[in-house]
This record gives sequence, C-alpha cells and structure tokens, in this order.
Amino acid sequence: MKAHKNARTTLHSRQLLLDRIGQGLPARQVAQDLGISRQTVQKWLARARAQGLAGLQERSSRPVHSPTALPAGKRERITALRLQRLTALQIAQRLQLPRSTVAKHLNSLGMGKLPPLHPPPPVVRYEREHPGELVHIDTKKLGRFQRLGHRVTSDRHQKSRGAGWDYLHVCVDDATRLAFVEIHPDERRYTATCFLIHALRFYRQHGVQVQRVMTDNGNAYRSSTFAKACRRLHLQHKRTRPYTPRTNGKAERFIQTLLRQWAYLRPYPTSELRNAALPSWMHRYNHCRPHASLGHQPPVSRLALRSGEQRP
Repeated sequence: MKAHKNARTTLHSRQLLLDRIGQGLPARQVAQDLGISRQTVQKWLARARAQGLAGLQERSSRPVHSPTALPAGKRERITALRLQRLTALQIAQRLQLPRSTVAKHLNSLGMGKLPPLHPPPPVVRYEREHPGELVHIDTKKLGRFQRLGHRVTSDRHQKSRGAGWDYLHVCVDDATRLAFVEIHPDERRYTATCFLIHALRFYRQHGVQVQRVMTDNGNAYRSSTFAKACRRLHLQHKRTRPYTPRTNGKAERFIQTLLRQWAYLRPYPTSELRNAALPSWMHRYNHCRPHASLGHQPPVSRLALRSGEQRP
C-alpha cells in the first residue's frame, strides 16, 4: 500500500529515491511510485546534490542561522529583571524590546508568571500512631435542589430558587482515616456541638476513645458552647492557624473525595435523593474502598491493626 503523499520518508526510501532518479526516471514518476509528493522528491534530491549522503539524514527544521534571534546578553538581562519581579511590559520598556519578544522568552523559561515572594513552605506530613489520638472536624456547604442543576443541564437559567443549603459536618480519624459524616441545616455552635457528640459516639462504637479534636477557626468552634463540651468530654481542642487550611488537610482531602465520589458522582434528581445515598457511600468508604495512604486498604483494616497493637 502506498503511503500518504505528505508522509515523511525513511532513509531507505530516500536512497531508493536517488537510485530511481539515477536511472533517469522523472521526479513525478518517482514520487508516484514511492507514494510521496513531487516536492518531497525534489527536496531530497537537492539535499543529496549539495551534501551527499549526509544530506539524507533527518535534521531539525530549525534554521542553521538566526540573524534576528535575541542575543544571549539580552536573554540574560531579561531573566535577571524578571527575578526582580518586573513585568514583561516593564522589562520591554527598559530594554527597548517588543513586549511579545520578552513574553516569548519568559514563557520558554517557565517564568511567564511572576514567582512568589517567598518559596512555599515545605510539606509536613504527619500521622498519629493510635486511633483517637486526633480527629479532624470540618464543614462543607452544599446547595439544595428540586431539579437537575446546571452541572448536568448546562443551563444556568433553571435554578432551584429558595431551596437553601445543606451543611456537611465531617470527622476523620488521623490514624485510621475512619470517617463520620452528618448533614445538618446549619453550621452554628449548637449544631457543631451535637455533631461532635454524635461523632464521639460513632468512634466509641468502633472501640476508639477520642482524645483530641482539631478544627478551623469558624465561629461555631470558637464559641463557649463548643469549648464547654470539649472540657466536659475531656477533649483537648486544637485549632488551625488562620489562613492555613492545610493544617487540617486530612479533613479537607476527605471532603474532596466526598464531593467527587458521592455528591457529584451522578445526576441526582433532587438533593433529598443525593442525601439518601450518603449512608451507603460512607459504609463503602469505611469498610470497602481502598485508601491510597493505607496501602490500598479500607480504614477499618487500619483500625483493627492499630487496636491490636495497643493490646498487651
């Protein structure tokens, strides 16, 4: 079968091309026999005449000489000014260069965006040794709906006006990733305190005695109601530093999984049906779903292992 006329020729076919040209065949017939274009035949023939067999080797399409290329000194100056946090326009004005030239060079270096003022802090990963040493608590707001939303229909004009919001209250054990979730109509202090009590009851049913609770700095968690409950339950309450949600990263990551694999997994007709699917998903998460950080085992497997380690 003949190749496409614009297909790239191999070294063997180029040598065959020269042989047929040497036999006196016209370029048009050679092109037809080899399944390539006449222009390609003439291009390789010209290279062979000028450079011999070396001209038949593949090479970059980049020109050998670029008289208009940016000098090395200019490129170094652009890089130095970028490290001083100057924009592409400011660099172009200072060096009297087109802004497009400066932007092209910066993009080629991966410096198209201004570097941060300070390097990002190192990632500090930690994991408590025993279940219950620390649990992470957080909330997530989800909209209610009585019809399919724009995520499915792509029509933002069809809205469930006045439907309100549901609030997911989540709790994740640091050592085992065993999770507990409830849906409430708000995230106020009394609701947050009731959820804490329900979460402690859930972990107690699995043989886990909670010692510490980590939350963000939301109003409910800074309230006296939540603080009194922690004292009465003999819990040490730890709050994350302001504007550092990564400190409570296990709860944040669990919420991402919860949204992707439950809330937005399928087009639920109503939010009530979505909420009704949560208990079965939570059971699958805790008892069946492989967890990457647990050696692709479900959280209850880590719970049994860590509980066994504590026994004499």
